[in-house]
Amino acid sequence: MGAKTGLLAHADGAVPDRLRQAAVGTAPDQERTDALVARLYPGRAVEPGGGPCDLFDAVYPPEWQAYAGSWPGVDVLCDRRFMLDRPSRLPAALVASGPGRRTVLHAMHSVVDWLAFAVWEDGRLIRSLSVSPDGGVLEDLGERLPFELPYWAGEHPVGPWPDDEDEEPYPLPFHPLSLGEDALRALVGFTIEGFLSPEDVDAMQVQLLGYRTI
Repeated sequence: MGAKTGLLAHADGAVPDRLRQAAVGTAPDQERTDALVARLYPGRAVEPGGGPCDLFDAVYPPEWQAYAGSWPGVDVLCDRRFMLDRPSRLPAALVASGPGRRTVLHAMHSVVDWLAFAVWEDGRLIRSLSVSPDGGVLEDLGERLPFELPYWAGEHPVGPWPDDEDEEPYPLPFHPLSLGEDALRALVGFTIEGFLSPEDVDAMQVQLLGYRTI
């Protein structure tokens, strides 16, 4: 697996539903997006650059690059700086997006098999998980979400593979990147690797604007 993400989304309800309704095939509003970026990067020098880019390719931007899009009902922002070991520590300014909104953070890095995600409802954290084979469970807050349950129940074990029977058991009951793909689909509506579903958001048809942030 080679998946890496640093993604933050705000929506009036479920992010996948709002992306399908507002964003697929429709360019983001420039003024709304500029205002979103200005609000979420207070005190930083931000200027247009490096875009546009589709959501599928934008989920792990280069350093100091961000991709963003704002539509009625949904905002999306991609930046490596959202890749927090403990998602619950996301700055309050990034969580606060308006009354009644849902905020979703999704981050993973294939080099270290690390996954983190979190969900806030109306600014209140309801779930946060951060896990890797080397670090173990770094954060596990709130009630586990339905898509997680089969993983914690041992239904997706890792190895040992036929040629590696003497290898040490994998230190977790599942592979974080496998859960990460299911988390991305459930929380944002698409996957990076694996089989596509007819219900998935077509992330290649969601265009984001590029910004340089310093």
